[in-house]
Amino acid sequence: MTTQVNTMSLITAPPTLPLVAPSILSADFSNLGNECKAVLDCGADLLHLDVMDGYFVPNLTMGPALCNSLRATLPEAYLDVHLMVNKPLMYVQSFADAGANLFTAHVEAEDDPFEVAHAAHTAGMDAGIAINPPTDVQELLPFIEAFDLILVMSVNPGFSGQAFIPEVLTKVEFISSQLRPDQRLQMDGGVSLKTCNACKEAGCDVLVAASAIFGTGDYPSAIAGLRDH
Repeated sequence: MTTQVNTMSLITAPPTLPLVAPSILSADFSNLGNECKAVLDCGADLLHLDVMDGYFVPNLTMGPALCNSLRATLPEAYLDVHLMVNKPLMYVQSFADAGANLFTAHVEAEDDPFEVAHAAHTAGMDAGIAINPPTDVQELLPFIEAFDLILVMSVNPGFSGQAFIPEVLTKVEFISSQLRPDQRLQMDGGVSLKTCNACKEAGCDVLVAASAIFGTGDYPSAIAGLRDH
């Protein structure tokens, strides 16, 4: 039985864009519930959970149990789960049962993106598709229509704190021109006060930030800065 609570639509978003999504990969895991509540209380719109399998990227992180714990602690939060895994279809139902709202898999993964989108929607979640910096945007185009959100990685995925790759902005601009009004465009990797304006100008309306939020002692200013800078 699913415990998922979809309390905020990606489409019916607050009037002030972009949406700001703190990546909990840079949070203090010994105090995770409190830190996540704090960033939401300080103006963040959703929480971004980076799931890595140790094969698709050279790191191993969180799974459905952590997502379920956040759902129990923060029942009104929108949980944006980004799967950097080879076989995302294996995890659709477990993350739906754990309370995920958005299930994003990579176009570079082994599973058919159309099947991933269908499975995520059938399980009651929004569906996202991500693309890595080296991947030609043409590989993504056949699948865009099936998804609610497109995620452009602005670093090579695996670890937080990496430097922003500005060359991906051309890819963002092109994808933005292909989207319907009911789709979102997310940027993840190296997003900070120095890079957020370029992301927004290229067409992103969801900004994922890790150390740029959790690495500061002032969550309200960090979040407001990303949105309004």
